[in-house]
Amino acid sequence: MGHARSYISFDILRRVLRDYFKFDVFYCMNITDIDDKIIQRARQNCLFEQYRERRPSATQLLEDTRAALQPFLVKLDKTTDPDRKQMLERVQLAVQLASAPLQEALSSNLAAEDIDRRAQVLLEEAKDLLSDWLDSTLGSEVTDNSIFSKLPQFWEGEFHKDMEALNVLPPDVLTRVSEYVPEIVNFVQKIVDNGYGYASNGSVYFDTAKFASSEGHSYGKLVPEAVGDQKALQEGEGDLSISADRLSEKRSPSDFALWKASKPGEPSWPCPWGKGRPGWHIECSAMAGTLLGASMDIHGGGFDLRFPHHDNELAQSEAYFENDCWVRYFLHTGHLTIAGCKMSKSLKNFITIKDALKKHSARQLRLVFLMHSWKDTLDYSSNTMESALQFEKFLNEFFLNVKDVLRAPVDVTGQFEKWEEAEVELNESFYNKKAAVHEALCDNIDTRTVLEEMRALVSQCNLYMATRKAARRRPSRALLQSIALYLTHMLKIFGAIEEESALGFPVGGPGTSLSLESTVMPYLEVLSEFREGVRKIAREKRVPEVLQLSDSLRDDILPELGVRLEDHEGLPTVVKLVDREMLLKEREEKKRVEEEKRKKKEEAARRKQEQEAAKLTKMKIPPREMFLSESDKYSKFDENGFPTHDTEGKELSKGQAKKLKKLFEVQEKLHKAYLQMAQNGIPEWTG
Repeated sequence: MGHARSYISFDILRRVLRDYFKFDVFYCMNITDIDDKIIQRARQNCLFEQYRERRPSATQLLEDTRAALQPFLVKLDKTTDPDRKQMLERVQLAVQLASAPLQEALSSNLAAEDIDRRAQVLLEEAKDLLSDWLDSTLGSEVTDNSIFSKLPQFWEGEFHKDMEALNVLPPDVLTRVSEYVPEIVNFVQKIVDNGYGYASNGSVYFDTAKFASSEGHSYGKLVPEAVGDQKALQEGEGDLSISADRLSEKRSPSDFALWKASKPGEPSWPCPWGKGRPGWHIECSAMAGTLLGASMDIHGGGFDLRFPHHDNELAQSEAYFENDCWVRYFLHTGHLTIAGCKMSKSLKNFITIKDALKKHSARQLRLVFLMHSWKDTLDYSSNTMESALQFEKFLNEFFLNVKDVLRAPVDVTGQFEKWEEAEVELNESFYNKKAAVHEALCDNIDTRTVLEEMRALVSQCNLYMATRKAARRRPSRALLQSIALYLTHMLKIFGAIEEESALGFPVGGPGTSLSLESTVMPYLEVLSEFREGVRKIAREKRVPEVLQLSDSLRDDILPELGVRLEDHEGLPTVVKLVDREMLLKEREEKKRVEEEKRKKKEEAARRKQEQEAAKLTKMKIPPREMFLSESDKYSKFDENGFPTHDTEGKELSKGQAKKLKKLFEVQEKLHKAYLQMAQNGIPEWTG
């Protein structure tokens, strides 16, 4: 989902530039299929699978795990980032918890089947640990170069599937590093020829000092305060390229690799400086430069790529083209967090796009992004998603209500009725909202404000329709249709409506929206009219069984087919085609609310019965007996059962006697009422 943050955001920006502002957009996407992380992961996967296929004994697995733990603990001890440290500690704990049962099984001589089962658990929990260890000891022996292409090919395929599922438009052109190595070599050579690069021990580095001191150039345009940040620079170079010998090849610590001499266990290509592979930053410059030339309008990427990646891209490209404006505008999308925590694959704190799409639709995810600025941090949480779901439902109900208005039979001239003050006001508001939407899109493509304006417009329409309905008058078909078509158009521009739906959200699965609604709705309207006629006769003839069947059709049968009937007293039934899952959720929620009401009603009735029973029990007590049981308060009573002395034998004061007298008189009235009830034959409460 961290990747989706960037790609959906840029898809929205691209669509707005192309479909709203009518720019001719040429969209180029670069795929990195050669870099240190890919090389390392490919080797690790290969070595771990070979290790698994060897089926090490349980004893050997435990020994290897202990050996792998040693460098792992050193790395853990050196880690200062609290989030990463916590992740590594979780890995350590998981390995320890999986090791103990296996060790116990071996010590207790358990059955081979039990030992093997526990060994498999440890093998899975220690996979990352063992993979790192195997790569550090055997990585240089990997000679099968095909593994370095299979891994990125697989994940590129998964990426394209995810993008299609998210309704992200494909690029106009896609470039892969592995296919542009000759162009990259030529690009590096020209930078060297221009005096901004130098070869060192088979690698080629960019001379940042030379570039920065040259007339017409400056280094670190995007984040000048980060220039010299060794931690960021080393992260940009890659884990395989920051050894002491590699760092010593540079003239300055700020210099970065354009071309890296390949070590054993790394893929390589021939070049003037010996066998090697491209640096990370150079690939984008060479590929984009080949297709887009000496300058481009917009370069996109995540916020964390500003330095060193994009700053280094700028420097090397301007060194190649000898200009000072390779990119006119950089657009950097904000981070994605999970419930406030940074999402990071390296921290194993992430949600895959496939998992996200199991819970929510592509439209709902896109609405989340539209409801936030593309440049700000977005928090992916249940609250954020609930806001998107409610907004989608809010819009969908509006579209369904407008469709119902448009389906109402009317002759040609009846489509255009005289506008009154309400229509004039709504139309004026409509044009004001369109102007506000345009202004927001002109202001850094502010989709958040756009959706707020759309919500306000729909709220005004809903109020207008409700007012007309209350007055038993038809709303303006033409005005509501214009507004609904405009909102549909804007949602299509944003990619929130995937198919060619004429008005509103598509109904049913992909490719079924137009045919489903146009084909099914006439039959549903006939069914609705027939049902209304039957209900009318059943009410007149007082046949409750038929009314119950009509309610069952509305509440139980049709929702299973994605059909909602809305009955309104004195008005025709409204028929709506709605997503089946949404209807079923609504039905379950309605049942839950009704069940809560029933329980509250029962609880209130029970409390009332208990209060009535307690009151009746009190009424039964004759006044002369009401104080006799309170021996802990009083020691003497008169002939009427009225207390005269307290427990210590002291006579009650006049004030005390006065209070008790009032209680006595109240009880007299209650008991008298009880005797009257008994005389009249009113049954007693016995619950």
